[in-house]
Amino acid sequence: MGEDVTEQEQTRRFREIALPHLDAAYNLARWLTRDAHDAEDVVQDACLRAFRALSGFRGDNGRPWLLAIVRNASYDFLRQHRISDAHVQYDEELHGGAAAGMAMSVLGDGDPATLLSRADDRRLVNAALARLPVEFREVVVLRDIEDLSYREIADIVAIPMGTVMSRLARGRKLLLAHLGETMQESADGM
Repeated sequence: MGEDVTEQEQTRRFREIALPHLDAAYNLARWLTRDAHDAEDVVQDACLRAFRALSGFRGDNGRPWLLAIVRNASYDFLRQHRISDAHVQYDEELHGGAAAGMAMSVLGDGDPATLLSRADDRRLVNAALARLPVEFREVVVLRDIEDLSYREIADIVAIPMGTVMSRLARGRKLLLAHLGETMQESADGM
């Protein structure tokens, strides 16, 4: 009987700590795996891992804890299935040039988070975001889409907070460059 109470208590805690963050978990997994079905599998695996590791959870915010598990499960999935992400080295000359300037002039002062809220720009931003190298994409998603703090992102990604800020700045700049390129291609095609 004691075993049932423990299992029931663990299930109740899991529901309180992890389940409210399933949308964020799926969103992160989808951006990392770049596939909706793979993301569903990753989230299912991550939830199982989280349930098993629940006794070790300390704290009051389950969101960063669950997202760290999702991130690890995503990378494990990608390694198992030998899916590599295009790893593009950031180049200031290439990625910070006229395309980024054009995007800034057309888009105004909007940052990626503001752009995401505009339905007509969602497709454009999502396509540009998908082109980011994974180390930039994950911090942009965690900060600008999931609205996590720098500290939470640093804990999830297991990097120093300064690296989070650097990757976020570079990721945003590269995102704007990709947006500018897409806008230029659209303008040339007219």
